[in-house]
Parts: sequence; structure tokens; C-alpha cells
Amino acid sequence: MKNYKKYLAFASLIAFMASCQGNKSATNGDNGFTIQGKLNNATAGSDIYLFELDKQQFVPRDTVKIAENGTFNFEGETAEPSFYRVTVDQRDGVILVLDKGTDVKLEADAKNLNLSSKIEGSEDSKLFQELNKMVNEKQAKEMELQQRFVQANSEGNTAEVDKIRAEFQSLQGNLKSFLAKHPASVVSTFGTLTLIDPMNDFAFADSMSTLYSKNLPNSKYTKELDERLKGMRSTAVGQMAPEITLPTPDGGTASLSSLRGKYVLIDFWASWCGPCRKENPNVVRMYNEYKDKGFEIFGVSLDQNRDKWLKAIADDKLTWPHVSDLKGWESAAAGLYNITAIPQTLLLDKEGRIIAKNLRGKDLENKLAEVLK
Repeated sequence: MKNYKKYLAFASLIAFMASCQGNKSATNGDNGFTIQGKLNNATAGSDIYLFELDKQQFVPRDTVKIAENGTFNFEGETAEPSFYRVTVDQRDGVILVLDKGTDVKLEADAKNLNLSSKIEGSEDSKLFQELNKMVNEKQAKEMELQQRFVQANSEGNTAEVDKIRAEFQSLQGNLKSFLAKHPASVVSTFGTLTLIDPMNDFAFADSMSTLYSKNLPNSKYTKELDERLKGMRSTAVGQMAPEITLPTPDGGTASLSSLRGKYVLIDFWASWCGPCRKENPNVVRMYNEYKDKGFEIFGVSLDQNRDKWLKAIADDKLTWPHVSDLKGWESAAAGLYNITAIPQTLLLDKEGRIIAKNLRGKDLENKLAEVLK
């Protein structure tokens, strides 16, 4: 559940979306688009605005007046499918995907644009409405699961915790299935970019990126997704773990490769990281159980204060090898492994190949039991 809040932030953005690709306009040029709109319950003569999503921000593109009968028209140009927002008050709006040659017909209630909008001539609009509905339902269900998870975890009800995790994974599986069915749609590309966490679902994100590169090679969303994944490909499951050589607590240096021949858990943590310290007792228990069966841990700290780093090692009884260059988030190892949040772990096989990522608690225990049985 660690990415729950992050997911909600993405879901809040995408919940506004409604996309469309209509028929080619014969009046607006090769790169032109038009929006022919009608608002019910609108104030005649008031302004209506068109914004474009550019680098994660909506920037103003045009403003027109609403006619006496509630109609309005926008014209513009775009070189590729892009997200636009039509709004009257900055708080509520309809978001469209407009491509060159697109002619959109939009009708909505001015008092509730997002939920009342009807868009003609657009298969992608229907597709996005489905995605939007799925995201909203998923968000509501995950809020319920989060509450159940907190309660079950506080009560030590491991069976219920496992059940909740399975339900959470099922919801995510439904979302991924939806995106995978539409690899030639910018709706799918944008959905993968905003709703899929590549740290946990790298294989899926990377496979979709390959399809988007084939079907939508010039899309800015395809390019942004590829750029995001580029740095992760060297540390994906199945890859050889990049070498780490950093200072040890005693002033020497240690290398990850020196532990070849054992299953190794690379543990990115820090003394100041509350969730890391909370997880340490479980990691200690696993280490003591499996250290004589070919298991080792390689602790990589993102600390900056040497004394606090050493005190945390001693206080938490972390008796495995530790390294740190004491550069915090600027750590060379953190950059090499694209670490943006901790705690974070990678499990390596005896040859140094990555076989699992982000294992903690029961998941770590089950995986170690599997590989070291």
C-alpha cells in the first residue's frame, strides 16, 4: 500500500479527463481543430476558457464569449493529440484530447461541466469515460481498503492483511488489463504515464512503452514514458545488479560483488527514515533465520550524518555489511538505482541478478522461504 497517496494524486488529475477524436475538419487546415459547444444554464456574454496541458500544467490558449443561446466555438492548431481543458470558472471543466483535423461537438450543463458533458464523434471519448469511471471506482474502493488495512495491521490480523493486499492487486490488475487492450490510443499512453508506478510495475510499463513506441512513436506522452523508464531498465528484474562500492562504517570500502554466491538483499534505508526503522526488526529476524543458509544483506544508507548512521546500526542491531557515502539523496548508489523513496529493497540471486524488488514484511519472508528452502 505504500504508493496509495501517490496513486490518489495521479487519480485526482486523470479523474477530470474526457478525451475525443472526431472527424476531420474541412475548414480548419491540416493542423487545425475546432470545438463546437453548447452550454445549458450558461450566462450569455460570460467568458469560457480553453487551456492546454503543457509539462504538467494547464496554460491558457484562448477565451471566447458564450452566445445568447449558450453556444461557443474554439479553433486552434496542434501537431499531435494533446489534452485541453474547457472551463467557465477554473474549478469545473471538461478535458478533451484534440488532434490535428479534429472537429468536436460538446454539450454540457454550465453548472457541472465535467459530469454532464456529452461529446460526439469520438471513440476515444467513450474509451476515456470508461477509464475515468474505472479510476473513480478504484479510488473509492482503495480508500475502503486502506481503512481496513490500517485496522487489520494494528490488530495483527495477518490473514486479513493478506486478503486486502490481494484485493488491492486485483484492482490494479483490472486497470492494467484496460490499458493493455488499447495500445494505439493516447488515452492508454497517458493512463500508463500517470497511473502506473514503474517502481512496482516496471515489466508492464516497459512492455506498454514498447507498444506505444510502435503505435504512437511521435507522441510526447510516449517519449515522456520512455524517458522515465530509461534509467530504470538497468535495475529491472532480470538484470544484473550494477556494482556498488562505497565506504563502510570502519573507514574502508565494500563492494556488492564481493557477496556473489549468496542471495543478497540490497536494502536502501537511512537513520532518519521512520518506515525503515520500523521495518528493521522484521529484517533482523529474517537475517538471523537465513544468514546461515546462503542469505546476506547489503545495507546502503542515505544518511548524511555519520554518527546518526552508526548509532542506528547499533540501536537496531543491524549486523550485516553496511555502506554509505553520506551524501543523502545525492548518494551515487541512489542515483545508479534510481532510488526516489525509501525503504526500498532488491533481492539478488547467487549470480548477482535481480530477482525481486521492494520485498518487506510477509512478502520478504515468503520469497526467502521460496529461494532458500
